[in-house]
Order: sequence, then structure tokens, then C-alpha cells
Amino acid sequence: MFHRLLSLSALILVSASAAFAGEEAPPWLQQAASQKVPAYNKEVPAVVLLDESSVAVTEDGRVVTTNTYAVRILQHSGRGEAVARELYMTDTGKVREMRAWLIRPGGDVKRYGKDQTLDVAAANNDVYNESRLKVIDASGEADAGMVFGYQTISESRSYFSQSLWYFQSDLPVLQSRFQLTLPQGWGASSVTFNHPKIEPAVSGSVYTWELRNLSYIEREPSGPSVSNLAPRVAVNYGPPASAAAAGVARTFSSWSDVSRWYTELSDPQVTLDDALAGKARQLTADAKTELERIQIIGNYVQNLQYISVQIGVGRFRPHSATEVFAKSYGDCKDKANLMRAMLKAVKIDAYPVLIFSGDPSYVREDWASPSQFNHCIIAVRVGPETKAPTVIEHAALGRLLIFDATDDNTPVGDLPNHEQGSFALVAAGEQGALVRMPTTPPESNKLERQAEVSLAADGSITATVKERSVGQSAVKERGLFRQLSRPEYTQAIEDWITRGASGAKVSKVDPAYITAEGRFSLDVEFTAAAYAQLMQNRLLVFKPAIIERLDWLQLTSAARKHPVVLNPRAYTETVRVKLPEGFDVDEMPAPLKLETSFGNYVSTYEVKDGHLVFTRTLVQQAATIPADQYSSVRTFFERIRAAEQSPVVLARK
Repeated sequence: MFHRLLSLSALILVSASAAFAGEEAPPWLQQAASQKVPAYNKEVPAVVLLDESSVAVTEDGRVVTTNTYAVRILQHSGRGEAVARELYMTDTGKVREMRAWLIRPGGDVKRYGKDQTLDVAAANNDVYNESRLKVIDASGEADAGMVFGYQTISESRSYFSQSLWYFQSDLPVLQSRFQLTLPQGWGASSVTFNHPKIEPAVSGSVYTWELRNLSYIEREPSGPSVSNLAPRVAVNYGPPASAAAAGVARTFSSWSDVSRWYTELSDPQVTLDDALAGKARQLTADAKTELERIQIIGNYVQNLQYISVQIGVGRFRPHSATEVFAKSYGDCKDKANLMRAMLKAVKIDAYPVLIFSGDPSYVREDWASPSQFNHCIIAVRVGPETKAPTVIEHAALGRLLIFDATDDNTPVGDLPNHEQGSFALVAAGEQGALVRMPTTPPESNKLERQAEVSLAADGSITATVKERSVGQSAVKERGLFRQLSRPEYTQAIEDWITRGASGAKVSKVDPAYITAEGRFSLDVEFTAAAYAQLMQNRLLVFKPAIIERLDWLQLTSAARKHPVVLNPRAYTETVRVKLPEGFDVDEMPAPLKLETSFGNYVSTYEVKDGHLVFTRTLVQQAATIPADQYSSVRTFFERIRAAEQSPVVLARK
């Protein structure tokens, strides 16, 4: 399935296919297309009729894989599913055959072959990478009612005696099958994720795992990723331990095995020369604490350009630290390795950490495999004087500060949300272990807002807003600032302000990022005519929560299929509204206090010294709330939203 999950976001494909007169679809595709398809909701764009991978392993470690796939397009929006992709490595494999067919509703068949096959890079930010894709794109000709199918045959030599099969992505699937054929005497074992244990059907040396009639996986706001909902099976295979054959790929029986393997690859690459060591000492010459030295070196490494060069075993092994330093670029493992070397130069130990970036729940304890990881970060051994939310206790190595040297929006002492709480492998030889990554407390991800507002008797306002954010709240703000041009960013802020204060005129937008503290600040000034509604020239009605929140959970569905996943964060706002002369507060909303296991909220109103002072505070814990408790989460945020939409009424004296 991996070959279908890869993104081709930067690829522009031009269809140049031509129909082959008298072509027929192969029998397997005809049979798949003849199946009766269940009725699905209109949001389901397509249904997979058949998804099969047959893998044959030889005693010398060669692998021949035949992938067979058929999909019926149900909606016009599903035409993008009519694409065949096959991943291969130029140094260890090749695609021997690749063919595809498009069956129109009337039965006409269009065939696609070598002339319609493109060969493209699997990753667009790599200078050189032996990971390639063969692609046949029929999406420009596909439409609702059509069936697209393809078959590929590829050869490879695997680095590991392991396979991973996804039974589906988010689309419904009628039949999904993974078949493994091994040499005589070999055996296989498997672990099932996101589904009750799937036992293989075994016939001699052929193992088959199969599922049928898998439902559509609906994506829901703040829900688990599809990879944590779609069933998958992880397979280990090989000869008996007493008869291990030469050339057979690496096997792993424990996480210690994986740790030793990666330590053997990475440790020799922690190289030092005078230039690298001198740079590390120069950068940290004025640092007074261990944490300052780590922060300075971490910031330096983060600012190196991300470029990947992956050749052969280099897909796993980092380049030498001296080479990365000299060229001033590298990928995630190169950056982690360079940081280890620079820290070594100032007498601080560090270890590589293998992790899955993008889904904190993806890696599972019960399958020891490097195949579960797609990213490399770093664990820095620190003393008791170093305090940070991302320090963990390791049974053998002591206190470790976890840091992502690739994510240049997240400074030392913080960790991206999509890595927090996940299992990751600290690679330290025999002492290495799979450990749980830290989860930062809500106060480490806090956004504070102060608003000073002057309300005139005609309902117009003049406002100054000051925001200060830290942790992942600051990362979100900084990410928006960095990805947009200055005019685009200013426009985005104006759009945000006017959603709360219709017709607002923004006169100042002043953002700033303090790198060392991981803190983002934003100052905004604006005016808005007729913000408050003047009624019969005696009442002024307005909402004290002038500025809308950017991070509301859109939990509007009456029911839910999947858990709600919450990240830790804290938010506080104080709005001081200078009341117009000649008006007193006539009605105020009641204060609100909510306390739950996953979050607390408080809002208050007070009249003091001619001002209405409105405050709101939210503390949200990292939590995964089961679907059967969804109503409690929805009610919590609905009550907050209702309270913040409540108006204040002023009456003329």
C-alpha cells in the first residue's frame, strides 16, 4: 500500500495515452469490475474492489512482488484515485512490468503501458535519492462509473526480513490480501494493528492474510489519523535461526536489536575535525549553562538547509558530521548526527532517536522494526541543573533532553505536537530502548492576549491587542508568519480581526519572534465603526469577546465514530473596555466555570473604574477521549462558545 500513499504534490502529469483497438481487460480485472458494490454515502469518492500484494522471497534474499489493484470511481471527486504508483530503489530493485486499464461504463477498455508510464523522484527535496516511482495517471480520463485497475511486477533486495501491509487507506475495500511465499523450511509470524488479530491461512510455505468488506474511514475534526484506524499487518520472516542463509536481510527480535543495528550505523559518523570542533567552541564561548550551550548549537543546526542525499545504506546511515558541517546541509539524520558531534566537542553526550513524524500513535511496542520510523531527532544527556519540559528519565542513560534538530520552528526545550507522547527508539547500543516521548504541559504552550478597547457612544471602537505565545502556540503563530509574504501575513491578520469586528480598519500589525525563548509576539491596532449596536439611542449592545479564537474545535456533529484527540495548550485573555460617557452597564452575562478531566475554563465580567473587564481562561490537557464520551467534549466547547457570544448591554444614564 505504501506505493499508493506517497504524495506527488509537485508533479504535473500530462496524459498522452491512446486507446488500443480491441483491447480487453484481464480476467482478474473483469471479475473485480463485475462485483456488486454496496450503496455508500455521497462523500465516499471511490471503492477499492481488489487490493492484493503477492511477495515471493528466495533463499538468497531476492524479493519479487506482484501488486494487483482495482478501484471503482463513484463520484467525480474520486477520479484522482485512477493513478498507479510503484515505488522502487534504483540500487536494489526495478519494476519489471507495469500495466493499467480503464473500463468505461459501456464496457470499452483503454489500456496504458510503457509509453504512458512516467519515472519520477519519490521526494522532491532530495538532491539525490535512489527512491523512485513508476506512475501511470489516468485521472484526466476517469470519471464516475468507471473502473481503473493496474498490475505491477517488481524485483528488490530488502534490507530487512520484514513486510508491512496496509489493508486500506480511507476508502472502503471489498477485498484486500497480502500473500507471502517463502523458501521451504522458512517461517513467518505477524502482528496486527487496528484490528483483531488476523491469522494467516498457511499452505506449505505460502502465508495469506486477508480482509473483506472494510468500511469507509470518515475523517473527523481532531480525530486520529487514518494510519491509526486502518488495519495493517506487520510480518517477520526468515529461515530457522540455526540455518540462517548468507545474504538474508537483517532480522530483529527485540528493540535492543534495532538499537544495536542503528548504533553501529550512526556512531562511526560522529566525526570531529578542528574546524567543526572550533565552531562548536566558538558558538558556545559565552554560554554560562549547559542548557545555553545546547540551545546555541541546536539553533545553529536547525538553521542549516534541509537537503537529502540518500544512496544505498545511506537511506539509514547519516553522512559523517564533518561532511555535513563542510557542506552546510543535510537531512534529519544528518542534522541529528552533526549536533551530536558539536555537543561532543563541548563535552556533552547525545544519542540519535528514531521516531515517526506526523502521528504520535503510529509506532507500536510489539513490532521491533526500523520500518516504523520515518524521522530522526536527538536525545541530549543533561545534568540535574538543566530544566525543560522535554526532559525524560531513561533507565540506563539518565536524564535526556529530547529535541528535533530539523523543525526550525520548535526550539530546544520544546517538541512538535506530532511527536509528543509517541514511542521512539533511543539508539544507544545495548542501552538503547523504545521510550515514550515527553508531552509538554498546557502552560508550556500558552497564548496570552491583552486587549485595550475604547467604546464610543456611537458604537465605534478603537482597540490595541497584544498577544504573547510560547511553545507549540508560538510555533503555530510563527509558522503562519514564515510561510506568508509580509503583505499576505498582514492580510491574514486583517481577515482574522474582521471576522470578530466586521468592517475593522487595521492600522498596525507588528509580529516578532524571540528565538532563544521560543516566544512569538503580535501587536495589532484597529478601529471598527458601529461595532456595538445602538438601539433607540439609549442602549448599546456588544460582545466583549471581540476577537475570534483561531483554534476552535469544530465539533458540530451530533454523533462521532472515532475518538477526539486533544493537544495540551493554555489560553488566557483580558479585555478592558473603556465605557462611553453617559452609559452604565445594564446587563452582563453570568460568569462561567467548567471543570472536566480534559480541560478547565473560566470566564468573568467586572465593572471597575469606568471599564468593563472581561477575562477568559482555558487549560486543555493532552487527552484522547473515546467516541462514546464525545458528548461531554462537544458540550464543553459548545458552552464556551455560547458564553463568548453573549452580549453586554449598556444603558444611557
